[in-house]
Amino acid sequence: MRRQFPLNGLAGASALALAIGHFANPVRPASDLLSTPATAPSIAVYVDSVAGEVLGTTEADSRVALRTRSALSAFGTVMRSLSHERALESAFRSFYAYQAKHPTKVRKPLLYFVDYGLPATAKRGYVFDMEKLSIVDGPFTVAHGRGSSTSRFGVPTLFSNRHGSAATSLGLYLAQETYRFSGTASGGRYTSIGLRLQGVSGSFNSNARSRGVVAHGAPYVTASQAGRSEGCPAVDQQRAKTLMPMLANGALVFLFAPDEHWLKSDPWITG
Repeated sequence: MRRQFPLNGLAGASALALAIGHFANPVRPASDLLSTPATAPSIAVYVDSVAGEVLGTTEADSRVALRTRSALSAFGTVMRSLSHERALESAFRSFYAYQAKHPTKVRKPLLYFVDYGLPATAKRGYVFDMEKLSIVDGPFTVAHGRGSSTSRFGVPTLFSNRHGSAATSLGLYLAQETYRFSGTASGGRYTSIGLRLQGVSGSFNSNARSRGVVAHGAPYVTASQAGRSEGCPAVDQQRAKTLMPMLANGALVFLFAPDEHWLKSDPWITG
């Protein structure tokens, strides 16, 4: 488990300058270079675009835009490779917009974020504290649904809300209760802690709870790669013991991919 890394001191122009520098010439481990798109995303572009939304909107919209911009400025200086320039912007905007609309439901300021634009061999999961603007944990490997990719360790490209699809569903989720999870891997049964999820991105993930899409621990997720689930954002079993109770009953989960139809239609991204 990674210790919290405070970022909220990186505000304003200095933070934006750092963000631009970080993404203009990213320094990445060789393992990242093997699995990350050649064109590095520019968070700085989206910091500026969000800033442009602050004027001429409602007070609530302005507050969401300002908080999104602050989070982008802070996290953009330390985040590792992302699949798309809108990965963090869409996640942070969704978190703050849902929190503003449903303050009594978001009882914890935590956001479990997964970038499914990266392959299963990449460390594509994080947990953010959206009040302190700190990284609680990450990056770490996360599984995607077997219905979302044809190869075991590839990049998921198919996403579905349909029952029986075994695919990952994109969008925003509200973390609910934990329970004793039981699954099958390599022909044997295993148990772990599970976290039930309520999909709140309309038709993109509304069936999550009835489909049994949950966050849980799994033996097929290791530090270097993640096998495929039935659509669940599963993590390694040891990490699940800590993260799932931490997220339960009031945190938010955001599953991202560079899917243009979803980006243009998710209610929490488009407002």
